[in-house]
Amino acid sequence: MFWYGHDVSGWGWFAMSTSMVVFWALIIMVGVLLFRAVNRPREHTHTPAAPQTPEQVLGERFARGEIDEEEYRRRMNALHGGPLTKP
Repeated sequence: MFWYGHDVSGWGWFAMSTSMVVFWALIIMVGVLLFRAVNRPREHTHTPAAPQTPEQVLGERFARGEIDEEEYRRRMNALHGGPLTKP
C-alpha cells in the first residue's frame, strides 16, 4: 500500500539501473578472480638449504679464495681436535 502512492522519479530509475549493473559486475568479477586463483599454476617454492657443516663452510671459503691452504688446514685441524700450532 505504501508503494502505490509514490512514484519513482527518473533519478530513482537511474540509480536502480546503475546499482544493478554494478552489482552484477561485482558478482562476475568475484567469479573470474576465484576461477583464476583456483586454476593458477602452482609456483615451486624453494626449500631452504640444509644447514652446512663447519667443514663445508670452510671448504667453500677455501674454494672462493678467502683463505689460503695453510689457514684451511689449520682450521680443519682445530675443528677435528688436532694439535694447534702457533705461527
